[in-house]
Amino acid sequence: MDALNALWSTFFDPAAMLAALPDLLTVGLPNTLILAVASGILGTVLGMLLAVAGLSRHRFLRWPARVYTDVLRGLPAAVTILLIGVGFAPFGMYIWGPNPYPLGILALGLIAGAYIGEIFRSGIQSIETGQTEAARALGFSGSAAMRLVIIPQGVRRVLPALVNQFIALIKDSSLIYFLGLLASQRELFRIGQDAAANTGNQSALVLAGLFYLAITVPLTHVVNAIDTRLREGRGTDVAEPDDEDAPDDRDVASVLVDSGSAQP
Repeated sequence: MDALNALWSTFFDPAAMLAALPDLLTVGLPNTLILAVASGILGTVLGMLLAVAGLSRHRFLRWPARVYTDVLRGLPAAVTILLIGVGFAPFGMYIWGPNPYPLGILALGLIAGAYIGEIFRSGIQSIETGQTEAARALGFSGSAAMRLVIIPQGVRRVLPALVNQFIALIKDSSLIYFLGLLASQRELFRIGQDAAANTGNQSALVLAGLFYLAITVPLTHVVNAIDTRLREGRGTDVAEPDDEDAPDDRDVASVLVDSGSAQP
């Protein structure tokens, strides 16, 4: 019984949780969201460029995009973050001073771009060729057909995968602690880890984990709601294709799995 009480107090000590709560709420949570949102925007822009380049008929665009995607997806996230955070530190010092925060956002954004690029590419490839032919028949140029007809439909089909990638970014933001953030830049994991190291009690780290769950679990349900809504064909102003052989969302999921872009 004493062992159980000791175990409980090690992970669920209310006093230790209350002591860490202000820093988690006012410093850790905002920084975690800033890291995830900023790197998500960077990764989305980069991912779209990689998807378009990867689908290009020109090898000098397609091959670099393929190499970038393979390398960034093949390396562990911690290795990429350390390489960018340490390797670009002198360059960052010249621009914004001794602040590793922007380098952390850059590293997370570059990693996310590789995954999001594959998600976009799979979504674009899932659009039937008849859509392009119809757009060209209406007088759209090739680039306009891609920008105004194909890409919007492709993005709509991969919305659940994009939200999943954002959830992964929230969790990966904890790896930025490798770069040695300032006290005001610490994210949820670093604050929980520091409190646990200082007190020898893991309750603050457990509380940090609960914060992550409070963010990611609702987003997971959002993913499921979006996926269900898309399968039922509601909530969109994009016309459904007339071709009976056109791929549906299950086809997109298969493409994602085949391309290895589906998140664990």
